[in-house]
Amino acid sequence: MELNSVKEMDGAGTEVLVVGAGPCGLALACDLARRGVRTLVVEQAPGLFPGSRGKGIQPRTREVLDDLGVGDAVREHGGPAPVGMAWQNGERMGEHRMFRVAPPTDAEPYGEPWMMPQWRTQEILLARLRELGGDVAFSTALTGLDQDADGVTARLSTGPVRAAYLVAADGGRSTVRRELGIAMAGETVDPAPMLVADVRIRVKALDRLNWHMMNTDAGYIAICPLPGTEDFQLVARYKEGEPDTSADGVRAVVAARTHLDAADVTEVRWSSDFRPRAALADRFRDGRVFLAGDAAHVHSPAGGQGLNTSVQDAYNLGWKLGQVLRHGAPAALLDTYEQERRPVAAEMLGLSTRIHRGEQERGTATQQLGLGYRDGPLSVGRAGALEAGDRAPDGPAGERRLFDVFRGPHFTLLAVGTDAELPEPGTPALRTHRLADAYEPYGTGLFLVRPDGYIGWAGRDTTGLAEYLAPLGLGLTSG
Repeated sequence: MELNSVKEMDGAGTEVLVVGAGPCGLALACDLARRGVRTLVVEQAPGLFPGSRGKGIQPRTREVLDDLGVGDAVREHGGPAPVGMAWQNGERMGEHRMFRVAPPTDAEPYGEPWMMPQWRTQEILLARLRELGGDVAFSTALTGLDQDADGVTARLSTGPVRAAYLVAADGGRSTVRRELGIAMAGETVDPAPMLVADVRIRVKALDRLNWHMMNTDAGYIAICPLPGTEDFQLVARYKEGEPDTSADGVRAVVAARTHLDAADVTEVRWSSDFRPRAALADRFRDGRVFLAGDAAHVHSPAGGQGLNTSVQDAYNLGWKLGQVLRHGAPAALLDTYEQERRPVAAEMLGLSTRIHRGEQERGTATQQLGLGYRDGPLSVGRAGALEAGDRAPDGPAGERRLFDVFRGPHFTLLAVGTDAELPEPGTPALRTHRLADAYEPYGTGLFLVRPDGYIGWAGRDTTGLAEYLAPLGLGLTSG
């Protein structure tokens, strides 16, 4: 898509400029598009990222993607994580499960991580964005920016763009972050460089039933089949020297560290090298510019937290921008993005680092279902089994599910097992729903579910609710 001006793009100007078309930027653009926020996504590359890098989608992120309208596509094109298989001297030594797997429940419908290459996740999100009327301007680089009290002027390789807000979703080497002079403090998780590649392997040479792991004198290598594709992701750790990312280099490391021959690797589709690092930006906001995803935090791939934390940054920021730009909420609401997301990112960075170093196993914490904002500035009250800031559980809701009730860009005032009056919302951005009987994950009470699926306010009756809603750009006509 060629972009010459904002007016050519959307006819009325850009409200939010998103820099970067990775999973974070695309998820944010989808969320803003369904809110009617005029959004421009620019990406300096000529197309979507081609590799599998962030391949693990945690249960909480599956809930987010389902709400954004791509749950069926994720289910169709992905699959469960394969069971690990240890090898030694060309012999199978035994299987082991790398992730916690639990049966789905009413409250938690996704019980295990889902495996899907990052390029596929991005394809699905881009298709959804186009369904919603948006798109990405590829081959469009940000070269600089200025901001004032009214907006941001971005200098792009295709010309200047003016927007009310700018979101940097342009990765760990973020141009926007450097332009703002925001420092990123962190550490090298592992000094040994690593090679990651997407390869195809002869069908008879290696099965696709397991995640194959070999640790030899030449070094460690893992080869994981990627569901929904014919590819394997290869990860090799180097004790010394630098990885050779050429096709011949990839084949050589396979031949040196496995029982396979170099010729068994029939195709090298993508390859890269990296050093595992953990880093956190000093702040996630500078005026009208926000950092999200890898631009704000860089993870070790261990534990599969990077992509997931990034998508949930977008999910948190999207509804807040929507309330400010479409529903008259004060701009101070946007301060809560950093206040809520930076502590979560710090927690997930610590988790990823501990898993990488073997100090903690992959367990419930990696699924991100227990994350919340109890200490956040938008969390008020407690009722039944839940405290404001907790994730709102799924469950039966008549002929539907609660997640069906919550799905969309609106808030939901949910009454569970109580006769307390449900006031009439003063805006379509707020809806109400009643469950006649108590439901164990909630208990009883009134629960205001935010658009990102967390409890914002909770109580036994509506006392204090109107005062809570006003700074969110919401109101009631009665009660």
